Amino acid sequence: MESKLKKSLDLRGVACPMNFVKTKIALAALQKDELLEVILDEGEPAANVPRSVEGEGHIIVEEQDSGSTVKIVIKKG
Repeated sequence: MESKLKKSLDLRGVACPMNFVKTKIALAALQKDELLEVILDEGEPAANVPRSVEGEGHIIVEEQDSGSTVKIVIKKG
């Protein structure tokens, strides 16, 4: 089964830990192996959200740093 992007979440300006909470809620609505794209602010959100997501058993399949923001693509585990 090929994974495909199911949802995109723009969390720029959302502070920790709410950005992870919103990411977790979005992932809960997906099926296993579906993809979620998340746009985060650079710094603490970009460091904490991927680590927390991986701790929940999901996989970061892509990470793009554009300077002020980071886009991550998460594969639901």
